[in-house]
Amino acid sequence: MTQPQYDVLVVGGAGVDTVVRVDALALPPGDSVSVPPVHDYVAHTGNGVALGWHALGLATKFIDFLGDDPQGRAVLAHYAGLGLDFSHVVSEHGTPRGVNLVDAEGRRFSFYDARHPADLRLPRDFYLPHLRRARHVHLSITGTNRDMYEDVHRLGLSCSTDLHDWDGSNPHHRTYALASDYVFLSAAAIHHRLDEVLHTIVDRGRARLALATDGAAGCHLLVRGEREVRHFAAVRPERPVVDSNGAGDAFVTAFLYALFEGRPYEECVLAGSVSGAFACGSAGTHTEFIDLSGLRAACARAAGSLR
Repeated sequence: MTQPQYDVLVVGGAGVDTVVRVDALALPPGDSVSVPPVHDYVAHTGNGVALGWHALGLATKFIDFLGDDPQGRAVLAHYAGLGLDFSHVVSEHGTPRGVNLVDAEGRRFSFYDARHPADLRLPRDFYLPHLRRARHVHLSITGTNRDMYEDVHRLGLSCSTDLHDWDGSNPHHRTYALASDYVFLSAAAIHHRLDEVLHTIVDRGRARLALATDGAAGCHLLVRGEREVRHFAAVRPERPVVDSNGAGDAFVTAFLYALFEGRPYEECVLAGSVSGAFACGSAGTHTEFIDLSGLRAACARAAGSLR
């Protein structure tokens, strides 16, 4: 078997976000309104996870489809400037885009285009060599990678995913939920049956754990072999909250980084919470990432405040 070259391989989830800052996440009267300057950012969930691990010092590889278009060229230039190891297959459908509305309190609502056809898949001869060089694989829920799980399991690799605001029923998300070892999601759509959904992921799939982030309410963790869902309080952000874009991706990267180090779950949650809170302190999508020294220092301060 090929000697691992990458600590982590991220598959899918590169694109460009247009961020529009608004007073509130509701339509104002009339048919137009003035807003602060609108900006484009290299973004989407795979981008956040890959750059988060890259900032923490892990050997990170990122692969995906990109269009031969201005957005795709912006993505390539951004990664080249940051030194992120990225490879892609050109898609005739273009580079995925999103529009995020962000209100004065940093809350966001996102519109993602359905640019890639439902049956679009990364070619096996493209992804398999990268898979063979990885220790861990993170699969974004883009659909283009869903057929990779058979190879991931055959090679004995651990894998993770983020289901975002899954409602517990959508079959697209369920594929990822039941085939991944570490499953993350937002509690936003499942508050009324949170324990049930977490148990579905762990009891019916292969997950070693399932974790639902819940914003200012903290997070909820179910570990295989345990019946009770654990609740953890949120940490107090050290910077003013200006934009929650990318907070979930930041949580995932720091949580798993700590887990890869063999830390107990309590310390993994603390690392994820600190990283997610840090991400909320910068405007735009994935514009600033906490590094390892910053993470450890912030975790120490947060742990001290909890005593």
